[in-house]
Amino acid sequence: MRDLSEEMAARIESGAAMLCHAWVLRRTDGETLGFTDHDRDLELEGVVCRAGSGWTAGAGEGAVGLAAGGLSASGGLDDAAITEDDISTGLYDQARVELWRVDWMKPALRVRLWAGTLARIRRANGAFVADLDGPMAALERVVGRTYGRTCDAVLGDARCGLSVEAIAGRRCDKRWSSCTGRFGNGVNFQGFPDIPGDDFIAARPADGGRHDGGSRR
Repeated sequence: MRDLSEEMAARIESGAAMLCHAWVLRRTDGETLGFTDHDRDLELEGVVCRAGSGWTAGAGEGAVGLAAGGLSASGGLDDAAITEDDISTGLYDQARVELWRVDWMKPALRVRLWAGTLARIRRANGAFVADLDGPMAALERVVGRTYGRTCDAVLGDARCGLSVEAIAGRRCDKRWSSCTGRFGNGVNFQGFPDIPGDDFIAARPADGGRHDGGSRR
């Protein structure tokens, strides 16, 4: 539930053209940056939100309950704000972002619309697009490993064990048959090819052969 003053509620209901958006971004290294779509700088909770920074709100989604929700924002790469080098070195990874609706005539009148973390940031042609995760996104992250028939390693990483030379531009579909037949790397397969699937319910004993409880693969 948002803490909305009666005065701010009246501003919003009136449709007055003195409301703008402001973003406050707090990086994990302690650096705090502010941006606004107003034509002049604003100070919000001690943070100067820069005008002309190019930040604009993009698509957003939200839901009640435990849905993650998300937003996007875009803007220009600016040496005084967000630089391409800072993005490349990961300084914005998992930064905390707050989106505010502010009365630019009286910045003390404001309401926080959304808060979350910066999940990923993409750059192209001198601009960026930031994808923001809602506060419930952490509940959707996989912790530890999940059991599945396919391999969950990344081709060529430490768990996969293959070298760049061994990969030689080839792709992997994560299946046991590909790992053993195409790459000869079954010893490092990070999946569970013998785990029962949906078809196990309808399976029947095989005719002939050995019935010793071994794999049906």
